[in-house]
Amino acid sequence: MLKARQIVRKYGNLSVLKGIDLEIHKGELVTIVGASGAGKSTLLHILGTLDRPDAGQVFINDTDVFSLKEKDLAAFRNHTIGFVFQFHHLLPEFTALENVCMPAFIDAKSDETEVKKRASELLEMLGLKDRLGNLPSQLSGGEQQRVAVARALINNPAIIFADEPSGNLDSRNAEDLHQLFFRLRNELGQTFVIVTHNEHLADMADRKLEMIDGGLAHP
Repeated sequence: MLKARQIVRKYGNLSVLKGIDLEIHKGELVTIVGASGAGKSTLLHILGTLDRPDAGQVFINDTDVFSLKEKDLAAFRNHTIGFVFQFHHLLPEFTALENVCMPAFIDAKSDETEVKKRASELLEMLGLKDRLGNLPSQLSGGEQQRVAVARALINNPAIIFADEPSGNLDSRNAEDLHQLFFRLRNELGQTFVIVTHNEHLADMADRKLEMIDGGLAHP
């Protein structure tokens, strides 16, 4: 469902990604590990269309994403891709429910009642049934991150990219979040690509890819 071909990214004279090839299959949970500076986040941002490569192609569900015009790419990203970051980036003035609804409301055709119903169902599924009306400042770190996960799921994306999603959580909340990813994969058929320094999460994955010096290590 995701194919990357010869992805190259440079910053000035520094080659960050040196011709990466990879494939991710539907329903897989894949982790990407490696030392700081190995290019993990750069690769994730390109696979998620947040950044463009200097060379190479990315296909998601057979769509050559970087051949799309900017407006079409933004629409494709909103409908097909979900993101979870280390810092949840919730909007502080909006409730948990409103934050989850945001990506769906970007689409002018969305039905507000249906969106709120799905957002409520997702939050309930993630154990936040009694937190719908709470502001982010009234939620714990683990709860805020679960709201961010629900927001990533609201448009039923084909694939979810997560960049150090548990890096800002204590060990218990981190473990809860990791188990949640596997439950979502099993129950909703979601595909996950996760950059992590957490060795336990990395080893639990269906596949663990290691980045070394801008390339993928092959076992």
